[in-house]
Amino acid sequence: MPRKAANSKVGLLMSLGSSAIAVVRTVKQLRRARGTQGKLTAADTVAGLLPLATSALLVLRRLRGRSRRSSG
Repeated sequence: MPRKAANSKVGLLMSLGSSAIAVVRTVKQLRRARGTQGKLTAADTVAGLLPLATSALLVLRRLRGRSRRSSG
């Protein structure tokens, strides 16, 4: 059975890149919501930002673990 691409370094970097792009888009959306005084929209945007930040941190942890294993 072939290995999953998600565990490869390229797959992890692509995942991190897509998470970073999503975070940037969400921050822009949050700024727009704050400018229009939409509290509900701002709260929704913050709620959407939390899983994005969590997934980015998980990918970074996986990458850090891979670099420690390869250098150690």
